[in-house]
Amino acid sequence: MPHFSIEYSANLDGRVDMAKVVEVIRKAAVETGIFPLGGIRVRAVRCEHYAIADGNPEFGFLDMVLRLGEGRDLQTRQKAGEHIFRALSACLDPAFSQSKFALSFDMQINDKETSWKRNNIHEALKAEAAHG
Repeated sequence: MPHFSIEYSANLDGRVDMAKVVEVIRKAAVETGIFPLGGIRVRAVRCEHYAIADGNPEFGFLDMVLRLGEGRDLQTRQKAGEHIFRALSACLDPAFSQSKFALSFDMQINDKETSWKRNNIHEALKAEAAHG
């Protein structure tokens, strides 16, 4: 269960290719080797209404939160988070060079006692791998 939720300011639409951003995140998550492929989710939500700093309408933001299940030690989470953040930052370098921009990424661990899931994608991926 690595679920990436992205919120971004609407003024990024002309400056950032969000389809590319979500794919960069998905690929970086796979590259870490610590997440089950069938559990990876990356979604981006455009924020039409927002206010940043002194209210300058040119300021933009992208905020990403990763929710994941328990079971990975701090060092493993930090290494994965750093890899993902580097990939995201590199993808967004043009936004930083063209405008004033704020990027944030937080990782949250879900408590398994209060987290419910139903997913048949794992089985589909296993069957696909077995049958080529």
